[in-house]
Amino acid sequence: MDAITWSEFVSPIMLSLKVALVASIFVLALGGYAAWLMNRKSFRGKSLIETAFMLPLVLPPTVVGFILLVMLGKKSWIGTVMDTLFHQSIIFTWGAAVIASIVVAFPLVYQTMKTGFASVKADLEYAARSAGANEWQVLWYITLPLAWRSVRAAYILGFARGLGEFGATLMIAGNIPHRTQTLPTAIYIAVEAGNHTLAWCWAGAIIAISFGFLLLANRRDRGEE
Repeated sequence: MDAITWSEFVSPIMLSLKVALVASIFVLALGGYAAWLMNRKSFRGKSLIETAFMLPLVLPPTVVGFILLVMLGKKSWIGTVMDTLFHQSIIFTWGAAVIASIVVAFPLVYQTMKTGFASVKADLEYAARSAGANEWQVLWYITLPLAWRSVRAAYILGFARGLGEFGATLMIAGNIPHRTQTLPTAIYIAVEAGNHTLAWCWAGAIIAISFGFLLLANRRDRGEE
């Protein structure tokens, strides 16, 4: 590890974990709420909205990144508001990496949560409403506990997708060491520079983190059986 210091090696790892953790929490809340609403309501144009929800799953990450760049750049209304209020752009910050991870992970989380909510028997929810529970109480005490495995699976998918996000992140967050350089972008730059040893070290780190996360989830699943 003579090419870089230890802090330079650890920095992308810690940033990737921070981005994945924050993004997974937000995308679980957003995807779960969207799945809950879509599972309960039927309306004209529902299929179009659900198709739009799933688009980031099939679009090239660079296309997602370009759209986000246009939406969040200084010339957009969001960028203008951010610049006026905080004198700072969202672009090329670690927050931009979080946004990219949320967008690309949303379809996986949404579909998983929707499947989980659909598996809950409607009779149980109706019984809770008949007993006087409001919709939030039904969600918190009936739907979520019964769909818990899907909720956990959705979180794991969201975390893993955020940890491995590359294309959209590179477009709107860049590759600034100690600021926006995540593990996938660091590996890409290392390979481009011909430093395969360093690339393998970072690749080993992300494999170990992902493996450990999935192993822990699988053990908990077996413990509940």
